[in-house]
Amino acid sequence: MSSSAIMTPPPPTSEAELLERARALAGMRLEQLAARAGWPCPANLLRNKGWSGQLLETLLGADAGSLAEPDFQQIGVELKTLPVDARGQPKESTYVCVVPLEGTRGEWKSSWVYRKLHRVLWIPVEADTAVPLPERRIGSPLLWSPDEEQERILREDWEELMNMVCMGELEQITARHGIALQIRPKAANARSLTWGIDAAGNRAPTTPRGFYLRSRFTAEILRRYYLTD
Repeated sequence: MSSSAIMTPPPPTSEAELLERARALAGMRLEQLAARAGWPCPANLLRNKGWSGQLLETLLGADAGSLAEPDFQQIGVELKTLPVDARGQPKESTYVCVVPLEGTRGEWKSSWVYRKLHRVLWIPVEADTAVPLPERRIGSPLLWSPDEEQERILREDWEELMNMVCMGELEQITARHGIALQIRPKAANARSLTWGIDAAGNRAPTTPRGFYLRSRFTAEILRRYYLTD
């Protein structure tokens, strides 16, 4: 079948519909999913970072594109793929969204981070380097919202980090800041620049930043809902 003949599904209209779609894909190899979407399957992700997430977005009917909104806008659910090793542990931190470097802090519940993490469909993806990429399988999906304690930690991290951004202390933020949430550079290369606020309160060029969930935070989610080591 040619790629032009393959129809992608419309956006799901309920969480139940989304979960049913995701469960139907569980256990399938990435090469099978790529064929279903009419996509070529790369041999590796060295030049295709984010490929598996984009593939699953397409197959599940995500409709937000690059907007700062949950991937499934109608039902307010964000899709996050989670590469895991042979023991079922996250292999890396999880990108959440871009850090707004020129705005005021605002309120937690109106932030991009809150909107992205309020309701998440986690899909583990096999990432054992001993398994070729086309043969890697995706796991069972989990529809998740942070509990009261998790949200408190996320909110306090966000408030601390955004206070530093708004006070012109962006360059002082390191990977040590934040218990669950951290800010890290996010750019294709060192020449990619955007505008931020310096210590004097003036606009200044800087590297784009992103919010990321630490792997120990996502590991706890997996430990709580799946049988992992």
